[in-house]
Amino acid sequence: MNGWLWLSAAFVLAGLELLVPGWVFMGLAASVGLMGVLMLTGLWTAGLPVTLGVTALLSAVARLIFRRLWPTSQDEKPMSDRDIDE
Repeated sequence: MNGWLWLSAAFVLAGLELLVPGWVFMGLAASVGLMGVLMLTGLWTAGLPVTLGVTALLSAVARLIFRRLWPTSQDEKPMSDRDIDE
């Protein structure tokens, strides 16, 4: 497998993220980019099915990390302990 194809796909996904708000493609772009770098350095030599599975797991982890570091306004719901009618 060619790491340059994976890096190209990561840049395309990051570009799509600029068009679609809400961190939709950023986790996938990060995981695909990481896989591309690992393939180019020779640290990753597994076959396509294993690579796709690990990429999916890395994508889920990256999405959770991004949501924790940079929450969107939809994720943040202010909670109040007092009633406004009191």
